[in-house]
Amino acid sequence: MFDFIRNNTRLMGFMLTLLIVPAFVMVGVDGYRKFDRGEVVASVAGKSITRAEWDTAHRTMVDRMRAQQPTLNVKAFDTEEARYATLENLVRERVLQATAQADRLLTSNQRVAVELQRDQVIASLRKPDGSIDMARYEQLLAAQGMSPASYEASIRAKLSADQVLGGVSGSGLVVSAAAKASLDAFFERRQVQWTRFEAVKQLPKVQLTDADLTAYYEKNQEQFKQSEQVDVEYVVLDLAAVVANLKLSDADIRSYYEQNQPIYSTAEERRASHILINAPKSAPAADRDAAKVKAQDLQQQVKQAPAKFAELAKKHSQDPGSAAQGGDLSFFQRGAMVKPFEEAAFGLKKGEVSEVVETDFGFHVILLTDIKPAVARPFESVKAEIAELLKKQQAQREFAEKAELFGNLVYEQAETFQPVVDKLKIAVQSAKGLSRVAASGTKGVLASPKFLETVFSSDAIAKKRNSEALELGANQLVSVRVTQHQPAQVLPLEKVKAAVRGALLNERAAEMARTEGEKALAQWKANGTKLSASAVVSRSKPDGLTPPELAAVLSANASSDPVWLGVSLGSAGYTVLKVEKVLPRDVPSPEVAKQENQQYEQWWTSAEAQAYYLTLQKRFKVGIKVNGLLPVQ
Repeated sequence: MFDFIRNNTRLMGFMLTLLIVPAFVMVGVDGYRKFDRGEVVASVAGKSITRAEWDTAHRTMVDRMRAQQPTLNVKAFDTEEARYATLENLVRERVLQATAQADRLLTSNQRVAVELQRDQVIASLRKPDGSIDMARYEQLLAAQGMSPASYEASIRAKLSADQVLGGVSGSGLVVSAAAKASLDAFFERRQVQWTRFEAVKQLPKVQLTDADLTAYYEKNQEQFKQSEQVDVEYVVLDLAAVVANLKLSDADIRSYYEQNQPIYSTAEERRASHILINAPKSAPAADRDAAKVKAQDLQQQVKQAPAKFAELAKKHSQDPGSAAQGGDLSFFQRGAMVKPFEEAAFGLKKGEVSEVVETDFGFHVILLTDIKPAVARPFESVKAEIAELLKKQQAQREFAEKAELFGNLVYEQAETFQPVVDKLKIAVQSAKGLSRVAASGTKGVLASPKFLETVFSSDAIAKKRNSEALELGANQLVSVRVTQHQPAQVLPLEKVKAAVRGALLNERAAEMARTEGEKALAQWKANGTKLSASAVVSRSKPDGLTPPELAAVLSANASSDPVWLGVSLGSAGYTVLKVEKVLPRDVPSPEVAKQENQQYEQWWTSAEAQAYYLTLQKRFKVGIKVNGLLPVQ
């Protein structure tokens, strides 16, 4: 049962929202492209948030996600929904910061230090003595456009802001009886019968005339309206375009191969066995001396009878991981062992026994049993790989120079892309019938909101000149020119007659299914007809009911049995349902009940925190101006 809760948190959250959280106004996102970068898109406590700040916040979020998950497809964040979510988060940050400042919720230097120590990335910069490598720390932050001071200030601000909702979230109290009542109601079961009247079965009965098609077309012209469209030409400068024009000589490739032999070779591996006499550095000197003497004695025994090494290791070695295998450590490369052990092992010939080797663990006697020499991969087998690597490295260096030239050429000769083609050797691409919103499945630059925003700007449509160089991603510049513009228009009936016929057929079939279903409902309700075999359904086990059907069954007032229902499925048809009886939920096990209560408490406290945040929005006069639906305060 709890698996259902865990896998349907959005559904459960919706239920709780209906119960305990006031609905809050959602704002449309259709107006994004109406703002320029200096336009105010929101305000908090009288301070404006500009389009430029919004863009920067979204770009920072995407860069952070890319850094955390290099294989992530960041195009998923290049949507209006994702951008609006970024704006909401930016507003939320400003509200919490304003609250922390107004209520004097301060963060001490010690608390900031603790938070920095918890950062795994920063922890990886520790030197052997435990101190932070400040040079690498500053370099890491500089790559993100920050200094240590600005980064630590951001941590302090975040910790202060966390205190705002932390007090609410951390003090939530849910009465067990209330949780049980809500969960029992939510997982209540109902015994039902049902019969569906499918619209698809009515299609052969539908008869349409040309007059019917004309009337439907004239009544529903918005359905057959072609959106505003443009045809465009565009050029793209990215690393792939730069790489495509690079040429490397065999001499360059071979030189790199020879200078980086270790990269293209399997490293030498050695197999060794050892006998360890434990004596950590923290042990008393007398104990270490005794351990060394014992190791020296074993080393002499091994030298006199190498064949007995495994036997002596099993008997005397204090390494629990290898003693049972006669001290065998299998094959290892350089860097796998502590330095003194490695130097000794890689200094032996096959079959040789080392002198006693001292490490932090104690004293070792080492027998080298095998050697796998380093093997270089043939040049021809890695030639293409090296060429691709060198081209990418060279392309990275050249991109900045070419990017500046690209921007100048598309601006200075805005009527044509020919200079860009001639100088940078990149192709002109074209696309027809673009709409303001990218079609499903569209990829690349044609799916970019920034690209579409540019081509549908009044200036681009009127002048049909090259746009400025648009930065659409890391190392990617685009310039686009509108070649043809077609305003939104209702398509003539002749062009959409098939679509009109299909839409009207479906509508009439659905009407016929609904009429037949309503007639049957009245008759069956009067005579108590049995519809089908009974089934017990619940939110966790819908047993084939569609969401509208299940919602009707579970929301019906079943105080008196039975209850008859008719549910329209829209274009799919109509369903008649008979609720026979209400059944209590399955009794959860104590463990599941405990988990459910914990989850309920989390939802409750989260809802309380959200409700408190909504009061803070009013306190600090939050305004979001997107599509002009909410005024900027």
